Amino acid sequence: MYQTLVRPVVTYACETWVLKENIKSKLRVFERKVLRRIYGPTKESDGTWRIKSTDELNRLIGNQNIINYIKAQRLAWFGYVHHMQDNSMV
Repeated sequence: MYQTLVRPVVTYACETWVLKENIKSKLRVFERKVLRRIYGPTKESDGTWRIKSTDELNRLIGNQNIINYIKAQRLAWFGYVHHMQDNSMV
């Protein structure tokens, strides 16, 4: 649900963004909040509940966090622009 609905909406036109450290941090925080809401808490063997750790969330999404996704999108856009003819508008 996250990778097919939420992330594409959040990263719309991310190829043109300037990724500063504060923006990266805000995106990571947002991603963790959404993933924790989607996957919910974990029930321990003693019956207590706890929120999932960042490592658990990374494993659930296959270590493809939002920053890596944006970088991949930018690289794909660069390849597209690089192969365009010189007289075409970007």
